[in-house]
Amino acid sequence: MKTVGYIASAILIFFGVIFIWGAFGASGGPGWIVVGILSVAVGMGIILLIQRQTKVETPAQVTLKVDLPGNVAMDAMKCKSCGGTLGSEDIKLVNGAPVVTCPFCKSVYQLTEEPKW
Repeated sequence: MKTVGYIASAILIFFGVIFIWGAFGASGGPGWIVVGILSVAVGMGIILLIQRQTKVETPAQVTLKVDLPGNVAMDAMKCKSCGGTLGSEDIKLVNGAPVVTCPFCKSVYQLTEEPKW
């Protein structure tokens, strides 16, 4: 919708300038200046209205689904600093990396996956 508004305002401003310029020709008159000024004013008004609209952005939601093959037994996760038990609510995805915040000692660190071999 903004693009249509900018195009319409550009056309109005263009023709307004043409009318003002044509008013000083042989067949022009004072009415042409009035039409030109009104056209330019309406074009500028449309631009101001478009720029004043507030843009509402919805935050992107990222869902991470892990598909594990077969039956997998999970071990309890423990904090590296204090050894406290961590739950799934303590793990957040920050900039694409899993980050742990310990509820006991408040330490924050990134999860790293150890090699399986």
